[in-house]
Amino acid sequence: MKRWDAYVFGDVNIDLVIPGVEKLPAPGQEDVVDTMETFVGGGAALFALGLGKLGLHPVFQGCIGKDCYSRLIQEEFQEKHIDCVLLEQREDIKTGISISFTNEKERSFLTYRGGNGLSGLDRVRIEDVKQARHFHMTGYEGEKNHEEYLQFLKRLKAETSVTVSFDVGWDPQEVWSRKIYELFPYIDVLFMNETEALHYSGRETPEEAAREFASLSRIAAVKLGKKGSLAAAEGRLYQAASFPVTAVDTTGAGDSFNAGFVYGFLTDRDITCCLRYGNACGALNVTALGGNTAFPDKAKLETFLEKQGQADA
Repeated sequence: MKRWDAYVFGDVNIDLVIPGVEKLPAPGQEDVVDTMETFVGGGAALFALGLGKLGLHPVFQGCIGKDCYSRLIQEEFQEKHIDCVLLEQREDIKTGISISFTNEKERSFLTYRGGNGLSGLDRVRIEDVKQARHFHMTGYEGEKNHEEYLQFLKRLKAETSVTVSFDVGWDPQEVWSRKIYELFPYIDVLFMNETEALHYSGRETPEEAAREFASLSRIAAVKLGKKGSLAAAEGRLYQAASFPVTAVDTTGAGDSFNAGFVYGFLTDRDITCCLRYGNACGALNVTALGGNTAFPDKAKLETFLEKQGQADA
């Protein structure tokens, strides 16, 4: 028995969400909005919250300040059964904040990274990782930190028994270096969205990209938005349709998919079921403001799938 089901490393911050913003105030002017909501955010944190809601026991490693926002984060983590023993609090930094301006067509952000700027892989202790069944990675920035990620993944595979999931994310330099293929042999579940998959692979379709990625990694999953999702593994291709819902806020949709898929993976479901779990968690999550507000617990997930005629056998 391991101490934790998953070790989650990455960003945690506060999301200030302001919906219905069609334009920002002109200089010197003030506009009044109908609502302004505060939520826990950050891709890795949303993933951990999802696993916790589904009944798993993750630990989260990140860095926050000692302020009112840090208390909100800790309370939310504890409520969702996330172990905060590795959540570092520092007097000399502030908790990260991201302000999201949303409307029906688009979202814009202003972000202060705060403690997230201090969360490097060098802060992860392999001895701590050994106490988990699974390790989830985010924060890859292409050539900027490629070598750091490669050497860390090599250590994980050489010194621990954890399985690894990895959400690649957008390349901020938009180089889309093929060096990323060096990471794939050390990854059990690789996540990309469709745009990322096509950029990194140079292929014409996400199906072709997934098959290429899976020739090196164990499972390659590609998120297709309204078109659902697909995955490739051991020469086979798996697909699952999306679920129609009324979207209120798409924040955290991809991280919610990841959490649903990894929940299925860690509970020994087949790949098609993992895709359905991911699609359902992503769909339900966008039906309310906030990156985790409408994310389902296990009972709600199964009920939703039963209503869709896709309950896990």
